[in-house]
Amino acid sequence: MLRWILGGRDAQGTVEKSAALFIGEEQPKNCFTEMQVLKGHFDIVRFLVQIDDLRFASAGDDGLVLIWNVETGDCLLELRCHTQQITAMTSYSFIRGRNAHAALITASSDRTLSLWDPDSGNRVQNISDLQSSVKCLLVLVRLDVWLSGGNELCVWNRDFELQCKTVHHSDAGISAMVELPKNFIAAAMDKEIVIFKLSLSGSDIVVMAMRHLADHQDTIHSLISINDGLFASGSHIGAGGRQPIRGQTETDREIHSTHELRRRVYSGSCRQWSVCF
Repeated sequence: MLRWILGGRDAQGTVEKSAALFIGEEQPKNCFTEMQVLKGHFDIVRFLVQIDDLRFASAGDDGLVLIWNVETGDCLLELRCHTQQITAMTSYSFIRGRNAHAALITASSDRTLSLWDPDSGNRVQNISDLQSSVKCLLVLVRLDVWLSGGNELCVWNRDFELQCKTVHHSDAGISAMVELPKNFIAAAMDKEIVIFKLSLSGSDIVVMAMRHLADHQDTIHSLISINDGLFASGSHIGAGGRQPIRGQTETDREIHSTHELRRRVYSGSCRQWSVCF
């Protein structure tokens, strides 16, 4: 079930319209106004990905990928093939000829990677001989490749052909990735961040680990790019109280949870990294 907070309040009546349900006005514990509930999933929804201006996809623990209309909330397509929960999903837009094409890439605990056509709902490509589950995906538009992270960091082209991969990582594997300037990648592995560099030589790509940043006290769950010189990492530190977040504002802000956030400055060289508090 998805809580829908976009769109207008066009009258829908009191009966169900497709997968969308009207939500009443009284929601004292919710600061947002919910417009619709989108029903279709049978388990936890973990991923929401925009496909284009009119569509987005949802996926989660039921192994389903559902494509929705942004304006109406109608479920357009149901993509079935994965036998276990979805562990990562991303959209992939590329130019072929003179036309722009949109695709979806999904990864699952069944150790498969799939490429989907969101227009027809067909699975265009599938890889089923992975050694471990993929935990995160990252598209590098400028290089026209995409990366999968897990116990290995793999680089793939748009035809689902493996270009290169790193050696086996720890059991925790890579849980999150973010693109940095000059072909650098930041990857979260347990409590540390590894900075990788993609080196191009003609049509060949090589991935090299350049630096390890070990400042977090607990497993890193998320990475986000802020601008060309800044990215942030977040982890759960397992302690009570409130942790201050110091960003680019003049005053400190706080979060009422047991999380920490670290702001990292990237200066364009693998030797120059700093952690700001």
